[in-house]
Formats: sequence, structure tokens, C-alpha cells
Amino acid sequence: MKIAVVGGGPSGLYFAMLVRKRRPDWSVVVLEQNAPDATFGFGVVLADTGLNNLRAADHASVDALTARMTFTDRQVITVNQTAIVVDRPAKGGAIRRIDLLQALQDAAIAAGVEVRSGVRVDSVAALDGLGMGDADLIVGADGVNSIVRGGNEQAFGTRRSQLTNRFAWFGVGKAFTNPALVFRKHDGGYFVAHYYPYTSQLSTFVAECDEATWKRFDMEAMSLEQRKALFEEIFAPELEGFPLLSNNSLWRQFPVIRNDRWTAGRVVLIGDAQTSAHFSIGSGTRIAIEDSIALAHAVCEVEGSVAQKLDAFVTARRPEKDKLISASERSYNWYEEIGRWMEEYTPHEFVYRFMTRTGRVSDERLASSFPNLYAQLVAAGVAVTEV
Repeated sequence: MKIAVVGGGPSGLYFAMLVRKRRPDWSVVVLEQNAPDATFGFGVVLADTGLNNLRAADHASVDALTARMTFTDRQVITVNQTAIVVDRPAKGGAIRRIDLLQALQDAAIAAGVEVRSGVRVDSVAALDGLGMGDADLIVGADGVNSIVRGGNEQAFGTRRSQLTNRFAWFGVGKAFTNPALVFRKHDGGYFVAHYYPYTSQLSTFVAECDEATWKRFDMEAMSLEQRKALFEEIFAPELEGFPLLSNNSLWRQFPVIRNDRWTAGRVVLIGDAQTSAHFSIGSGTRIAIEDSIALAHAVCEVEGSVAQKLDAFVTARRPEKDKLISASERSYNWYEEIGRWMEEYTPHEFVYRFMTRTGRVSDERLASSFPNLYAQLVAAGVAVTEV
């Protein structure tokens, strides 16, 4: 089989590596528009559940990732100056995005994948000129702004919308002790900072505000530097004099991408090209790579035609993916009303609502997984179910 993978991010590289390890006689080519050492962003979260799933699929590549990761065992949620510690049942981790990509590039190349960097694919038809027009399978792993999907959205049944909150990704030249979420009211506006360490010296810092705050502060008229300075002022207690670091740190509204169909002929979508997962659930990379694992299994293990293999992928993967995306939707809808919740709830009520916002954490699970937090909530008089 000859496979063309458009997009050399985590999902594309992981899929290509798994296929070559299982079918070393197949041709697998990854086409990536950026240089091998180019990356945007800072640190990427890989939680323990995701790592376990990756380890089950390929132990060696996960060992290479964890060796470069920074792990923590708690999170602090601050609401209107009240800090509440959430001890995690297992250590969570983060890795520098360029380290993640390089580890997966190395693993893919070692498995025999041909990785072509600096190659932009403007359409599926353009694969002809790259010697991949006769590929038996084309995998669109090229992100939210997918070219593979964009050229045939009617076939995929693409639906798109946009959230109202504004956000931007920054870095900080210090390693925070623990990941944290800070919800802060400032001069009538509602601001959120989500930060976490990903090396011994660096952290990711996601800045966010709701649409009403964006308009109240006339942030549309501000320059990028002025917006950055505003967040440095608001979160000065946490930053302790360290400036926010920019790297393509553009302010955006999250694009919600959904596709009624994941396949169109010999073409299949995975990761954000297929379904965008909101960053507030901290599992976007994990979800994309789990798409890769399911697709690799179907392609390599299911007998029959390419169409039959892709049908098997969708049948096996869609139920679990739909659950995860449903949790993502509940999470971002909760964030869309952040100002309301900051006004209505006490800090402990707010944290309880935050922890249970996706519908995947019941009071019973909260008590068993986060016993110290549960005890704090009960002591604070939050109306949780006694377990």
C-alpha cells in the first residue's frame, strides 16, 4: 500500500510511524509545509491517560517523550483571589512542542517513513506533482485550516462555527511550580490565565477573556503589544516581573470544526482537520494521536479494500471520539459564560462547577479521584452528593 499523509504534526507523524512499524513493506510519506525545526507555540500537555494509551500502541516512542517531559502532581485554581489546590490522582506532564515533534519525527524516520519537510500541498490534486497522486490512501492530518478538507467540504459534510471568547498563547521565561488557572475580575472585565511548566525554565501561558471584556477594554483597537501589556498588568502577582513571550501569539476566537463524514473516497481526516477539540479540556494532542492509533489499526489489521478499512476506522473510533468532543463542547460552552459564573458562585462553588462542567466527573468520581478537594468543598458547604 502507498500512503500519503498531509501534515507533519503529532497525529500525522504518529500514524505514519505506527503503520511502518506494522507494515514495513508499505510506502508511507509525510508531507509537511514547515521546516523540521519550525514550530509555533510553547508547551503541550500530555496527561497520564493519554500517555497510557500511547504506551500501549508503541512503548519506545512514549519513553522518548516522557524523558523530555516535565511532570507535576497538582493544580491551583484561583477565583477572585481565593486559591484552591487540586491534588491530581496521577502526575500530569507537559513537553516543549518542538521536542514533541522532533521525538516523533525521529521515531517515524527510524521506522522508515519518508518525511518531506518544506513541502506545501495546496490541494489533493497537487499530490500528482509530488509523486503521490497514485496513493492508495490520503490522510488529512493538516489541522484546523486543513487543505485536504477544504477542497472537498461538501463531501465531508463540514460544519463550522466560532466561539466568542478571545484567547492567545504565550510563554513565560520561568517555570511555575504547578499548573494553575486564575480567574480574575479586573476593572469590570473577566480574565483567565492558564499556565503550566513544560521545562525546568519555561512555561506556557494561555490568556483569555470573554467577548464583553474584549469590547469593554476596546481590545480590538489595541496593538498586540498593548494586549500583552494588559495581561502582564492583570496577572503581575503570578508573573513576578517576568514578561509574556510571543511566538505567533495572535488573538483568536476558537474555530469549531465538525464533519458529518470523516472519509471521502480514499481520503480520511484525523485530528483537528476532522474535529477541533477545545484547549480547555487539555487533551487536543491526545485526542488527535488516538485518532492516529485507531486509523493505523484499521488500515493495518482490517482485511479488505481501503473503503472497508476506513469504514472500520469510523465504526471503531467514532463512539469514543463523540464522547470526548461532547465533553469539549460542554467545557467551551461553560467558558463562554465565565463572567456569569465568576459573579454567581463563591470560589468553592466555582471550582466544583469547573471540575464537573463536562459531565464526565460525577460527585462519586470527584470524591474518589480528588479526596482532598472533595473534603474542602464539603467543608465550604458546597452542595455535593454525599458519598
